[in-house]
Amino acid sequence: MDRIHYAGDSILTGTDIARALLSYAEALAKSGTSATVDIPVRLADGTLSSSRILIGPASQVVSDTESDDTDEIVDEELVASFERETLRLKQNQQHRIGRELGPDETDDLSAAIDDY
Repeated sequence: MDRIHYAGDSILTGTDIARALLSYAEALAKSGTSATVDIPVRLADGTLSSSRILIGPASQVVSDTESDDTDEIVDEELVASFERETLRLKQNQQHRIGRELGPDETDDLSAAIDDY
């Protein structure tokens, strides 16, 4: 299990969920966008619930591994969704960088350095 610390509070969720959420949050931050996501959490009394989290460029999210006597929270579909969105955002960012350079341009600066 992982405890996610966010906005002065914390929530307990599955390790895979927490890691996928942080990767997604990083990709959102790099793309300058945000998203609101719902994740399953374990409350202090041991019951399952869900938390809604806004993640994006200004998010300061920390995840710590935490020992817990209860079963790991698993949501393979949610993790896969975060992973798909993370990949999509990274591909869009790479495409955008490629467009900024242009198809006939290069990012090789060795010639410019030699001229200096």
